[in-house]
Amino acid sequence: MTTATTSTGPAIDQSLQHVYAEVLRRNPGEHEFHQAVEEVLASLGPVVRRHPHYLAERVIERLCEPERQIIFRVPWTDDAGQVQINRGFRVEYSSVLGPYKGGLRFHPSVLLGTVKFLGFEQIFKNALTGLPIGGGKGGSDFDPKGRSDAEVMRFCQSFMTELYRHLGEYTDVPAGDIGVGGREIGYLFGQYKRITNRYEAGVLTGKGLAWGGSRARKEATGYGTVYFANEMARHAGLSLAGHDVVVSGSGNVAIYAIEKVTELGGRVVACSDSSGYVVDERGIDLDLLKDIKEVRRERIGQYAKERTSARFVDRGCIWDVPCEIALPCATQNELDEEAATTLVKNGLDIVAEGANMPCTPGAVRVFQEAGVLFGPGKAVNAGGVATSALEMQQNASRDTWTFEYTDNRLAAIMHNIHERVVSTAEDYGRPGDYVFGANASGFTAVADAMLAMGVI
Repeated sequence: MTTATTSTGPAIDQSLQHVYAEVLRRNPGEHEFHQAVEEVLASLGPVVRRHPHYLAERVIERLCEPERQIIFRVPWTDDAGQVQINRGFRVEYSSVLGPYKGGLRFHPSVLLGTVKFLGFEQIFKNALTGLPIGGGKGGSDFDPKGRSDAEVMRFCQSFMTELYRHLGEYTDVPAGDIGVGGREIGYLFGQYKRITNRYEAGVLTGKGLAWGGSRARKEATGYGTVYFANEMARHAGLSLAGHDVVVSGSGNVAIYAIEKVTELGGRVVACSDSSGYVVDERGIDLDLLKDIKEVRRERIGQYAKERTSARFVDRGCIWDVPCEIALPCATQNELDEEAATTLVKNGLDIVAEGANMPCTPGAVRVFQEAGVLFGPGKAVNAGGVATSALEMQQNASRDTWTFEYTDNRLAAIMHNIHERVVSTAEDYGRPGDYVFGANASGFTAVADAMLAMGVI
């Protein structure tokens, strides 16, 4: 079979090009979704050659179409008494491995294509964990930034008033994502409980510890990212200890990635937010960063005002900062081909995606051609959803676990994901290709379950 290169870069096997063409036709304008599908399809040529029944049963076509897409109006009233209108989404993508599982994102950039790309990625990410959870995603174009607690509460209550009918611990279990933290989850859960008259703790994850939450959930995505990066380093005979690390972002994922890198002996020299980035050659002061971002909710430039060893840069790119290890933990397509080229020239060894699809196809190509170890988000940042599934287990058993127990479970899950990805890549003659290993392993788990259940 021959291959061809699409406009964005990766080569899709000839036998799968009609699938991608149909995705483009049926989903016009949803560029992030197209990118996510293309990235997976580019890995599946060797898989369908070995297992042609996946093509015969049209498994890939079925996977490219969500089981259900829900779009709804979210009206609410701001503090000035003005009625505001937002749009809500929930894409319930695949439930063959378990109830739909995936976060809610509140951000002005959220469109249906955004949610579909995230949901598509979530299918394979969740499959890699080995836990019984399907894939879904949701959100709204609402921006909680700058809104009062009362405004956020009214929005969340309106959002849940529509969404609740589609949720359930055995149906669909949302969690948080960008713009949705403990505050928002609390308001959402309160409204769900109020409407249904059920204390169904397992219907949302990321809850407060006093009402069904899991210890280590807040830290899980960042910690898991670093656990996976550490596995990558160990497998290659390298180490995080003693090396410079750049982490983009300064939200939950980034902060706890910085914390775990520091614990393992690495030195994080830069982090960012949408206003710019800070460079601190002495290493990021985690306590100060947490105070600024989690307590005071200020911009990252404040860090440089209070830390004499740091400087703030409001122009340019954080990836200009030299490092051996890069952890993009902000948002999709934040690291492009030009930035990747700069990182490689500056001596980069490892990239591990803490965010969902933060590297463009061109950037991934630069890393792979340069021999840089590249860990894709669907494997690297699976620790967040894995710990959400552990929270579901605790809720189902009416139990609570210690931080240490949950963290140890998380570390074991990330180790197992790494081993699964590596062994799959080696089995297909692609040693060291984490992208192929993650896509092939996640896909076959979902595909085999689909086939076992008939035409669904």
